[in-house]
Amino acid sequence: MSWLPPDDDALDAWDDSSYRARPNPKSNRPRTKRRPEHADAAIGRIITVDRGRYGVLVDEDGDQEREITCTRARELRKAAIVTGDEVDVVGDTSGDEGTLARIVRIRPRRTLLRRSADDTDAVERVVVANAEQLLIVVAAANPEPRARLVDRYLVAAYDAGIRPMLVVTKTDLADPAPFLANFDGLDLPVFTSAKGEAPITELIEVLRDRSTVAVGHSGVGKSTLVNELVPGAGRATGVVNAVTGRGRHTSSSTVSLRLPGGGWIIDTPGVRSFGLGHVDPDNVIRGFSDLAAVAEECPRGCTHLADAPDCALDEAVEDGRLTPERVDSMRRLLATLRPGISRAE
Repeated sequence: MSWLPPDDDALDAWDDSSYRARPNPKSNRPRTKRRPEHADAAIGRIITVDRGRYGVLVDEDGDQEREITCTRARELRKAAIVTGDEVDVVGDTSGDEGTLARIVRIRPRRTLLRRSADDTDAVERVVVANAEQLLIVVAAANPEPRARLVDRYLVAAYDAGIRPMLVVTKTDLADPAPFLANFDGLDLPVFTSAKGEAPITELIEVLRDRSTVAVGHSGVGKSTLVNELVPGAGRATGVVNAVTGRGRHTSSSTVSLRLPGGGWIIDTPGVRSFGLGHVDPDNVIRGFSDLAAVAEECPRGCTHLADAPDCALDEAVEDGRLTPERVDSMRRLLATLRPGISRAE
């Protein structure tokens, strides 16, 4: 049977001129990768982070300084926004009750303090951004000080390009001298604190007009020290378990607090471990400018450890250019890292 074209009546039956298609809201606008420039965005500092809401200080030190609450823009959903970040915000930036602005951009970070879950984890966890100093707080006793944990803090500080400092609390319970001997070879400012004798005046001077992050094991008195530095801060404090000798986690969030006379102290939750799986050993060496200059004379691939053959650091110690204490201190820090080098416990 041969095919015949449909007659006019059949074609009229197929007329679709009266068909009304429902618009697809997801396709009625062409997709584009171009984002708004947000040229009118306000600049702010992240001071608190709480379950997807960010406390942001806008117009810092200006006549209209105010704290606003923000959420993040969709394009930043995979980005880590942390305390200390400088950000661009749009929307309702009045700070009035019930208002919510939006973070649309993270400004370039000057420093970044990071840690990993453990030494086998190369995935970094950002602690704070744009800090200039790291205030390491340990107790002379109750709980006992852990030199290796301090080593890890120091490695993280050198990796981030942040100046480390050390505060030893509870010196009325034990002599801190034997513990501090571990760090004789380092250019490490040390402050001691006893009950009722905290070095607040000395600390305020070195913290003034700088952004400093405080870290330490739970129970060492870090939040107590922060409360003395910032009257009215109200950071939660706790006690040490008499059976385990461990402190109970009291500070559960990271928060920036303004210091009297200028500057910021960033209080962080207490931790019992500080993974360094993300750290490049070369960044640690760069934290010792005098040793780094000598290390350039080492053979390619030198680990700079005590068992490294033909290490230029050993020659510099023999001819008096470097002190053995300083070289040993750097080697102990390098030995806390796992990738490709031996580890000292």
